Amino acid sequence: MQRLDVRGEICPYPMLRTVQALRKLTPRDEGLVVVTDHAPCLETIPPQATRLGFSTTITETGTPEWTLTLVRER
Repeated sequence: MQRLDVRGEICPYPMLRTVQALRKLTPRDEGLVVVTDHAPCLETIPPQATRLGFSTTITETGTPEWTLTLVRER
């Protein structure tokens, strides 16, 4: 699974970088793990991931820090 660290970045850059990374994944890649400390990403990244065929799981890993696991839907 690929990993993208966007901590310290604010919208729209984390979402844009996530979309770019998802588009670069090959069919063999399971998905992408995105690490962020910007709460608005929790609302902007999942809809874009869904549009590209990925489901999203959000895990709070710090204060504030989240991991978004984007997995290709089959």
